[in-house]
Amino acid sequence: MAVRVEIAEKPAAERHTPLRTCVVTREQKPPEELIRFVEGPDGQIVPDLARRLPGRGVWVTAERSAVAEAVKRKAFARSLKRQVSVPPDLPDLVERLLEKRVLDALSLANKAGLVITGFTRIEAAIASGTVAVLLHGREAAADGVGKLNRRFQAVCRQKGKPALIIQELTVEQMSLALGRSNVVHAALGAGGGTTNFLNEVGRLTRYRSGKPALNIESAAG
Repeated sequence: MAVRVEIAEKPAAERHTPLRTCVVTREQKPPEELIRFVEGPDGQIVPDLARRLPGRGVWVTAERSAVAEAVKRKAFARSLKRQVSVPPDLPDLVERLLEKRVLDALSLANKAGLVITGFTRIEAAIASGTVAVLLHGREAAADGVGKLNRRFQAVCRQKGKPALIIQELTVEQMSLALGRSNVVHAALGAGGGTTNFLNEVGRLTRYRSGKPALNIESAAG
């Protein structure tokens, strides 16, 4: 007779998360608040956003200003104790890679059936209470953004939940990720794909602004 053994997972507060030291600020932080870099086979510094590449890691606070400062101070060579090649546009490269992760996550959420587009359809979804996240293109007209935001915020207030509204991507980026033309607004329903998208958006937002990432409990329902 087979015996099934289930091990209870420890609460988040009790889990041990190893801290890493930022080579710029010398502060110790959880890996989620840092970006890991490694030396590639050609001796060039490579961002390891998934924290999976082999080799000794160099950790930098996950903000554009910190990455720029690491390049300026030649912190990668100092940390690795040898000369390495550092792309002069490393801060821009990191941002592009973070954007790609956001777009990939949005595409996956769409494939999971979690994304709604079209102004009228989004309005109806907001009214039905099924929208977890509202998404606008950066260049979206203020009147359309304001109209959807007000309706979404009103519904969220009634539910006692924060209104998660994001405007970090361009219309072109949203359209390419969703495989549709001229996507100015979109809404995401509750689900694991939406939670993953929010986590990636949080990383991008923090990197660009230096402000803490989105406080996301879960958008899984």
